[in-house]
Amino acid sequence: MNSSRQPHTTDPAPAAGPRGAAFLLAQIGAHAAGLFAERIGHLGLTPADVGLLRMVAGQPGRSQRALAEDLGVVPSRVVALIDALEGKDLVERRRSAEDRRNYELHLTAQGKRALGAVSRAAAAHEDALLAALDPEQRTHLRGLLERVAAEQELTPGVHPGYRNRA
Repeated sequence: MNSSRQPHTTDPAPAAGPRGAAFLLAQIGAHAAGLFAERIGHLGLTPADVGLLRMVAGQPGRSQRALAEDLGVVPSRVVALIDALEGKDLVERRRSAEDRRNYELHLTAQGKRALGAVSRAAAAHEDALLAALDPEQRTHLRGLLERVAAEQELTPGVHPGYRNRA
């Protein structure tokens, strides 16, 4: 009886995961966003809140309509976003002296303090996230990412996620 056995083969190695730069950007971006949300959670803020606070602080007195245009959302969406920040006493609406139909947006004193705390948390977040890089590499990476963002026509300082929020 010829009991010729087939040589034992092992299952093929699992396919390697995606290795492209686009995947890595998405992977690191999702990871970074989650960690940032955790870092600011104790402040009672979400990343979306932080983005809005930064935009209001960067241009005090901007109208809700102008903010909607910068975010790429309908004005009614901004009303809801600002309502939430106003409810937390972080932003206030002031009637425009030039056009009484418009409201100008300003940070409250509490909003300014919150943004200071966010800035400290953001600096610690970036240091932790980029710990593997020296200062020169961090600068180089930032420059490369700025070039990619500009080529993709992304609005500086505006997270594209606002357009997708319900």
